[in-house]
Amino acid sequence: MSSHAPVHEDAHEAHHGHSHGHEAGHGSLKSYMTGFVLSIILTAIPFWLVMAGVFESRAITAVFVIALGAVQMVVHMIYFLHMNTKSEGGWTMMALIFTIVIVAIALSGSFWVMHHLNTNMMPMSPEMMKNMP
Repeated sequence: MSSHAPVHEDAHEAHHGHSHGHEAGHGSLKSYMTGFVLSIILTAIPFWLVMAGVFESRAITAVFVIALGAVQMVVHMIYFLHMNTKSEGGWTMMALIFTIVIVAIALSGSFWVMHHLNTNMMPMSPEMMKNMP
């Protein structure tokens, strides 16, 4: 029995000694609180922009809301999902980049098709629109 004990201890240490490729540590209370506060701020600013009518143009307000939403997504990925270039050997970042590229291709293609359908459709008069089912 004594000959099996060192092998078992070595296997136990080897199992717990390596990190399975998880090089990004879990967040501390400070990092979670930083992410939480940033999320609150990045939610409150667009709410204030819309409710107070800071900009007269709705398009400018929409651009600011979308930009702050994108910043908030990055904050969530960094502080809550712990995504960085080191986690999982960089594969999580590569998966994120791949996802963004696929979404960009799908969205731009959809907008392109919708634009050309709209451009090439027969124009309708208001009377024709009234008779539509």
